[in-house]
Amino acid sequence: MSNLKYADITKKIIGASFEVHKFFGNGFQEVIYQRALAYEMPQARLDFVREIEKHIYYKDLPKPIGTRRADFVVEDKVLVELKAVIQLEDVHLAQALNYLKVYRLEVGLLINFGSKSLTFKRLVM
Repeated sequence: MSNLKYADITKKIIGASFEVHKFFGNGFQEVIYQRALAYEMPQARLDFVREIEKHIYYKDLPKPIGTRRADFVVEDKVLVELKAVIQLEDVHLAQALNYLKVYRLEVGLLINFGSKSLTFKRLVM
């Protein structure tokens, strides 16, 4: 077993993602992959929540200045952000890292269904 934090969970998420990509390939909108992955994760015995809204605060302002929604939080430990783009860019990575910070999680996966082969990045705070 890998010594990476939550490797057992991330391995299952990646496996479920490959299952979705094997069925659909690339070319669909992100929401299609998200719904299919929401079906596959329970098959992999993963508990998750979808699109939980989190407030964004700035300095000492008492009220939030906005909100963001990550695609999935799995097992209350791993943030999953999906994309359906030809190639992951630095802006996608920055967005996922910001979500990790806001959700106060240590491990995340940025998964891209838009390329010919499924691609993903493991993120750690």
